[in-house]
Amino acid sequence: MTKGFGDYVRKRREALRKEDDTFSVRQVAQRIGVEPSFLSKVERGKAPAPSEAKVVALARELGEDPDVLLALAGKVSSDLQAAIRKRPELFATLIRELKGMPDYAVLRLVREVRDGKW
Repeated sequence: MTKGFGDYVRKRREALRKEDDTFSVRQVAQRIGVEPSFLSKVERGKAPAPSEAKVVALARELGEDPDVLLALAGKVSSDLQAAIRKRPELFATLIRELKGMPDYAVLRLVREVRDGKW
């Protein structure tokens, strides 16, 4: 199961609930389209993370980055999967090279690619 994912979701939801009662398990579950008992089990690590679409909806509900929640759930978004499938060797090499780099170097590379400086 995805205990880290569930813990993260529960802590974030409970923090939001301190300021806004609409972040109860029941209300959040209703807004993302799952049963409250299922969301409760996910938060306790007793059920696997929901589908990609539900994780993305949950991320938006909690004000989190969908890619971060997907990663915590052990998933990769379908758009990233499609990009990887187009050039699997290249992306595998890229990710393996990036994993040892410090964050500032990865961020610099991302900015250069985004700004067209490559």
